[in-house]
Amino acid sequence: MNERNRVQGDYFDTVNVIDACASSELLEEAMEQCRAYHRLLSKSEKASDIWRINHAEGRPVPVSEHTMRILKAGCEIYEASKGAFNMTVGAVTSLWNFKAEKPVLPAPEKIRRALTLMDAGKIRLEGDCVTIPAGMQVDVGGIAKGYIADRVAEFLRERGVTNGLLNFGGNVITIGTKPEGGPWMIGLQKPDGVTGRDFWAAFPSMDETAVTSGTYERGFTLDGVRYHHLLDPRTGWPVQNEVEMVTLIGKSSLLADGVSTACFVLGPEEGIPLAGRFDMKVIYRLKDGRVLLSREVELTLVKDS
Repeated sequence: MNERNRVQGDYFDTVNVIDACASSELLEEAMEQCRAYHRLLSKSEKASDIWRINHAEGRPVPVSEHTMRILKAGCEIYEASKGAFNMTVGAVTSLWNFKAEKPVLPAPEKIRRALTLMDAGKIRLEGDCVTIPAGMQVDVGGIAKGYIADRVAEFLRERGVTNGLLNFGGNVITIGTKPEGGPWMIGLQKPDGVTGRDFWAAFPSMDETAVTSGTYERGFTLDGVRYHHLLDPRTGWPVQNEVEMVTLIGKSSLLADGVSTACFVLGPEEGIPLAGRFDMKVIYRLKDGRVLLSREVELTLVKDS
């Protein structure tokens, strides 16, 4: 067994960590892939596949196989969720700045206009080409991180890594067991706690992925109202429902990434069946503190949660 090492990188607007029994050189090589994927998939990176799609004025754009796989998965989730997950939300997300020192709300009329440009059913995938109507903006921020985590985990497994954990800003993948044996324990962040330290629950994981979406991740409070980054593609505004956070557990981080967003938007009544359709388990924590599970999950509550 190789010595356990840990590397960290800042990509996709979040902190990415790989903790595995492998050489530090191999882990650095794995992390370096994140840089390449960022250049390929970021909507703000000029010459990226997504940038070229969004600036093609309705013309077909040849893209990489990675981009095509992500878009196909996103379209599948869009159809299954009846629009609760929508990659054409870019026209709306561009109106929101959740990092501003002095946040302001987008003008309602601008949001209404942006909503007219949101229809993932109009994305055309033919061969290696993607076509969207002029003015529409694709944003794969809600699904690409899952695909990248899958690919990096695959890279490590192919090189003999049998014990590892990847945490790409809430997208977690476990490889095998912990080095000393036994499953990895995945903590669920306490919304009002210190990130990475305070958890309200945990569950065991081996060779699977867990993806969490929550209101606490990014956002701002204005005039006593919390505006978070999880936008409802049907309204253009942050989702307003009973959900505080939702976690999807399955085998594909790509699918879990998109489905977790859809489950957050839909709420437990519709979200639990949607997760089952993709053969995933789901954990909901509601704003009133209730916890709802789709199928049996070995969830351990942390005291003082």
